[in-house]
Formats: sequence, C-alpha cells, structure tokens
Amino acid sequence: MRWLGDGLLDSLGRQDNLAEISGYAQAALFGSFQLVAQDGAEILISNRRARALLAMLCLAPDEPIDRDHLSKLLWPGRFEAQARASLRQCLSDLGKLLASADCDLLDVSRSRISLKTGTVKTDLSDLHVCLTEGDNLQATERLTSIGTKPLLDQMNFGEAFDDWLIGHRHQAEQRLQSAVTTALSALEKRDNLAEHARLLNVWSVRSPTGKTISDRKQGKARIAVLPFKSMSDPDDHGFFADGVVDELITSLGQVPQLLVAGRTSSFQFKDSNKAPSEIAGALNVSHLLEGSVHRQGEQVRVAVGLVDAESGFESWAFSYDGTLDDMFAARAEVVQAVTNGLSDALKLKEHDTKPRKLTSNREAYGLYLQGRALTIRAIGDGVLPTAIELLEKALEIDPEFAECWTALAEAEINMTVYTPCLDRLERCEKAAGYAKKALSLSPQQAHARIVLAFYAWTQNDIVGALDLAFEAYRLEPNNPDVLNRVGSFLLYCGRSRDALPYIEASIDQDPVNGRSYAILSGVYLNLGNVDAAIEAGQRMVDLGFPSLWLAAALAVSGDNDAAVEAYQLTKKLMNTVIFPPAGSAPLDPDAMDAYWLMAAKGLWSGEDQDRKNYCMVLEMLHATLHDPYDSTITLPAIWMGHAQTVFKTLGKQITTANFFSFMSLWTDAEPINQIRLDPDFVDFAERIGMVAAWEKYGWPDLPAGPSHSN
Repeated sequence: MRWLGDGLLDSLGRQDNLAEISGYAQAALFGSFQLVAQDGAEILISNRRARALLAMLCLAPDEPIDRDHLSKLLWPGRFEAQARASLRQCLSDLGKLLASADCDLLDVSRSRISLKTGTVKTDLSDLHVCLTEGDNLQATERLTSIGTKPLLDQMNFGEAFDDWLIGHRHQAEQRLQSAVTTALSALEKRDNLAEHARLLNVWSVRSPTGKTISDRKQGKARIAVLPFKSMSDPDDHGFFADGVVDELITSLGQVPQLLVAGRTSSFQFKDSNKAPSEIAGALNVSHLLEGSVHRQGEQVRVAVGLVDAESGFESWAFSYDGTLDDMFAARAEVVQAVTNGLSDALKLKEHDTKPRKLTSNREAYGLYLQGRALTIRAIGDGVLPTAIELLEKALEIDPEFAECWTALAEAEINMTVYTPCLDRLERCEKAAGYAKKALSLSPQQAHARIVLAFYAWTQNDIVGALDLAFEAYRLEPNNPDVLNRVGSFLLYCGRSRDALPYIEASIDQDPVNGRSYAILSGVYLNLGNVDAAIEAGQRMVDLGFPSLWLAAALAVSGDNDAAVEAYQLTKKLMNTVIFPPAGSAPLDPDAMDAYWLMAAKGLWSGEDQDRKNYCMVLEMLHATLHDPYDSTITLPAIWMGHAQTVFKTLGKQITTANFFSFMSLWTDAEPINQIRLDPDFVDFAERIGMVAAWEKYGWPDLPAGPSHSN
C-alpha cells in the first residue's frame, strides 16, 4: 500500500479526459506517481522500484536510461551482478503487468531502457501543451489542481537517486517556468489582463521562490521604520505616532527595491537607548527611519530622518507642520511624500504604491489605533476585551472602515488563542464574518484572508485554509506575518521542506519575533536537523518565549535530562503570559511545580512509568476540562505518541488554539511515530481534511512511508 495514497487518483480530471488520450497510458507525475490505462483503469504497480523506473522514464521521456546506471540508482549498495539481476527481474515483472493492461510502453535493449514514442501522456506534458497552444484557461485549471505538489513525491532510494531526481525536477520546473513566462508575455501583449492575472495568481502558488523568497534579498535595501517618539498631550498615549509608523511600513513595503523589517521586531526598540548600529544589527538592516510627532493641542509637527546604520549619520530628512485636522486629512499624502523622498535618497527606481483604505473620521481613526495596538499586544488581563470594545466603537462611527473590520476580526481570533474563553468556535465564526465584511469593502486585504484561513481550519477545510494563505501571500509577498502563516500552514500538513523558505524569509525580515522561532525549531526537527532545531528553540527562549520546542529538540538529541529541565523552565515563562485552561482556576505554586515536573518527566524523561502517569493525567483532563480539545491535551498527546487521544481531540474539533499542535506530528522520532503508524491514522487524516490537502499540495515529507523489499 502506498503511503496514505493507495488507489487515489490525482485531481487533474483524467477520468473525464481519458477518451481523448491518444497514447496507451496517462501518467501523473505531480505528487505520487500513478498510471492509468486507456480504458480508465488505474494500473497498480506494487513493486516500488518498478514504479520508480517507469516514473523516471515518464519524467524524462526523451532520455533513454543506461541499464547499469539504472541498477545502481535503484539498488544502491548491492553487488553489480546482483543489481543487474534485480533489474532484469523487475523489468520482466513490469512488462507482464503492462501487457495485462494492454499497454506496450517500454523499449528495452541490452544496454538501455526507454519509453516508446507517443505511448505515454503525462500531466506535465499536457500542461505544456495547454501553455504552448494558448489554452490558458485549461492551463490555469491544471495549475490550480497541481498546487505545490512536487514531481514524483515520496520516492527515495538513496543519495544517488535523490541527486538524479533533484536534477530532473529542476530541469522540468525550469522548462515549466519558461512556458508560463511565455504564456504570460503573450497575454500581456494581447492586453488580456484578466487571464494574465488568473494565470499569474496560480503560478505564484506553484513557484513562490522566483524572486520572492530565495532571491528576495538580492539588490534590495534593507530598512526598519522605528517607532516614532511621541511628544504630545498626556492623553494621546502615542497612538497617533504609531499610526504614522504603521502607514509608513505599509507604504514602504510596496516598494520593490526595499525590504522592510516587520512591525513586531521594530517595535521591540520603542524608547530604546541603543546605538543605531546595534539596533540595525539586531534587525539585519542597513538603514533606520526614525521620527517624532510633536503635538500641542491641535498643532502637530512630524519630523522624519533616514539614518545610515553603519555611520550613524542622518542622510535625509522630512518634516510636516500643520493642524491635527490638516495632518489627518493629508496623512496619505505625507506618507507618500516620505516614501518618494526616501526612494530618491536611496536611489531607487520609480514605483507606485496603493494607500490603505482607512477612514476620514478622526475619532474613529483614534479608536482604531488604540484597539489595534492592544490587539497586537494580545497578552494581559483585559487587553483583548478592551481592544474589541474600542474597535466596535470605531465601527459604530464609521461602518465602512475596512481595516477596522480586519482588526476586529484579528482581535476575536486572538481572544480564542490567548485567553481561556469558553466560546472559541462562536468567536472564530464571528471573526470570519468580520473578515468577509472587510473584504467586501476592500478586497485586497491579506490579513482578512488569514483570518478566514484560521476559520477554515476549524471547519476541517484545510485545502481552503492553504488556498487563502497563498492568496494572501500573492497580495503581500513581503509581509512577514503572511510569510509566517503560509509556512506554518504547510508545516502543519507535513510539508516541512516547502515550509522552510517561508519561515526563514519571515524571520529574516522580522528577526526579533520569538514566536517564529518555535515554527523554525519545528521545521528543523521534522527535517532531522536536530542541532538547528535546538538553536532555534534556544533563540526563542532568549527572546522570552516558552521553551516547549527546545525541550522537544533536546529530547530527540538524546539529552533527556536537559529536555526535562528545559520543559520545567517553560513554567516560569508560560505562566506569566498564558492563562490556565478555559474554566479552570489557577493552581497554587506548590501544585503548579508538581504538575510541571510530572509533565516534564512524562514527556521527556524516557521512562515508561513517567509516560504512563502523564497519559493518565491527559485522560483525566480530557474528561474534566471545559474544553476537552485544549492544547494542554493535544500537544503532549502528540509528543507521547498517544494516538487515540490525538484522534478523539484533534479528530473531533480543531480550534484556533490547538491546531498548532500539528507541527510536531511529523517529527521522525519515537514515540511520535506511533501516531502515524496507527491503523486509524489515515481515517483520522481524511476526516479532518488533511488528505484532501495532501492531494493538492503534496504528501508529508516524513516519514517516506512503509518500505517494501521489492
């Protein structure tokens, strides 16, 4: 049985098109390899080396493969004569299987093996035909179905085979990139903007690395907009100054030649006395944009300066004087003037930026700024309820304030994640409604789509969540929060290799955001790079965040004592920022110490009795907590390989507070592996919508699935 995919046909609509096939067979190369005969029946090739042999020929149909070379690729480590004999037997078995399906595909000689010309069509070749013949609608539909599935997924026969496959994948993707580029150019010349946009949209999901991730840093000036100093009336609290900074970050982020540090990292240096070079080093930028807002009554003065991080000297300055009403009315023009002036100072090319759709009501804007600041802060008693109240007041004044609807949606999502609320599902549904309202007023908002993606997870619509995340990425490819969400969603589905460049790009742009290092540690742990996972986990702790993933990485490294110690350290960090489970009273200090010690030993000591004790506690928590799906149950259940607890929690209800637990499901370590090996795992994955996501976006990286002797 293939890894989670026995008998599954890909989503390219082959069954509907089989009557049009002119060759003897149709092959699917994107995702897991599959072969369909001319009568529409799938040809099941149980011998995995025979399947790999045929897949290699289909991927490179014009390249006959030398028999000696093929035997070394598919039977590495065997004696030469034994490998050749295995290849002969494999070819004999494959030939009989194809003959029984009336498919005469192979041309076999003493020295090499190839496909007979015109006997096999593939989803890759069909896509090329659509692009070259100008059938862009069909090409767009095929690319949408393919998603991010890699070519010939889940094939692994050793280092030499991997090298062959990586090289041929790269060649195929390069040819596909060239065909898409040519098609896009033709559409642009014909001024067919609608089809151009659709094709570009789906291709950006397939190939996000072309000058947006791997090359995103090349030739770009790196800049951080630091929080402006507010010299205003005491009751202003600096919200107006923060609003100016927010709008500048958004505007500068649209300049193609700029890479702007994320707001989370920049605001870590609010009121900092550190030298410019030290701040720039921490943020990995070459320039700092500093400023101040002087407000006295209705008079306001905004002063902005560009500082070269290396020299510490100001190289450009801008100021604006007027009344607060003047400034409020003209803020978009002021932000654009700063953006243009800064671009000139850095010798950047001309560009167009689109202003955010805010509000023309000054009172609503002030309430929005205060509410959004609290939404971003998130942690603290009464912080988020106050944020929601302020944002609702702003919307009472201006119900057409699209960005405020998005902020309200985010505040509700944060309530479900960071507070012990008992109405998570209801609040998440409300957040989705607010996000839809925001998009109806301003369709280009990326963050509103991320909110809808969160909601989609709770509805077991993981495909929809990924679709929304990639659409947000298309709209704002340089937004570190969006990059983080795309990467984390892929990680939760087991696509750790695909997730890594997004997470690395997010951290590169927002390097002082501790939450991102938890995701990075999880990615590295899933990919088997334990040292890097430990380093990322330690960086998370250094930034003041809980040490959960540091403990996991230390345990996988074999240092159980250090893992137990690191997990206990989580108590000191987590209990200052995370509330107890919904409906539960805080434990007294002695009980808290006892609980954390038991949990740390149960998870990471490696002792069976410690694990059994903690499993019993998880069963008790599941039976007694107001929220039986709380992350205090789901995450430890995964780490301890307690499959049935995982299935009756995450399998019954995914929430915005527990779905991050999926990131640890794909670590190739005991006892976590026991969950994926459980006979009920595939049913669980299908029930929550994970299998549908794999069919579109590719199957999990780890493990490669059950091996076969043939």
